[in-house]
Amino acid sequence: MTEPVISVKNLTRRFGDFVAVDHISFDVQAGQIVGYLGPNGSGKTTTIRMLLGLLKPSDGSATVLGYDVFKQAEEIRARVGYMSQKFAIYDDLTTLENLTFYGGVYGITDKARINSTLELVGLNGHEKTLTRELSTGWRQRLSLAIALVHQPKLLFLDEPTSGVDPTARRAFWDLIYKLAEDGVTILVTTHYMDEAEYCERVGVMRDGKLLAMDTPTNLKTSIIKGDVWEVYARPLEKGLEILSALAGVERVGLAGDHLRTISQRVEKEAMQTLLISNGISVDKIERGEPTLEDVFLSLAR
Repeated sequence: MTEPVISVKNLTRRFGDFVAVDHISFDVQAGQIVGYLGPNGSGKTTTIRMLLGLLKPSDGSATVLGYDVFKQAEEIRARVGYMSQKFAIYDDLTTLENLTFYGGVYGITDKARINSTLELVGLNGHEKTLTRELSTGWRQRLSLAIALVHQPKLLFLDEPTSGVDPTARRAFWDLIYKLAEDGVTILVTTHYMDEAEYCERVGVMRDGKLLAMDTPTNLKTSIIKGDVWEVYARPLEKGLEILSALAGVERVGLAGDHLRTISQRVEKEAMQTLLISNGISVDKIERGEPTLEDVFLSLAR
């Protein structure tokens, strides 16, 4: 088996008494898209900053592309791409001028390389557009182009679609898939549960701890042991209260216009009978499928 592109062993970072990242361990193989899922403040960005050599670990070790994150940080940063949450794009420069400037930081002066990178992220035709005139989604594409201009084989994307609309998010993920098909390994952090479904493997972070890492399918089957039921009943608030007290129901919550329950050995008929006997109008109860949100809530309890 080839050496992992990223190998992390008991990596830890403390800020005084606060443990931002708490003894995490995982490997990432070449060509994988790995999602790093968790709420804001869970330690995702701190992990990436350590892997880039921007932040010294308090404990543990890690290698990136075979280089030690503490001793060989310059070698790592020259060979990877990094798109941060708030990338420094110059608003008074055009997209082409921004990319040309950052390309120069990596020693890239070939105009053909610059133009092909703009084309790769779909910015061709916007070369002369001032960055301040770009929408958030297009600015994100420029940030990605800057991370890609030196053609890295490993890409760190830190919440790359935060603040963009659903259409732009989908287009951005199409770009991520294209990069992976070309052999780029990608570690992407997100707090969007639906985005994590696009990844080959997902790590779930909370309070600095890596609670689990596996394929989305394996996480759902290993973590969610009960049955998922979608309960369409009215009024929702009273139904929520009644089902929460039913023996065998592990979790029940609002899911838009209905209730979503995860239960052990609770039959559909039992829920329906209980709700109706308490004056709840039941339209239908049907089986549902586990989601990564179910996984996260189960792990984080």
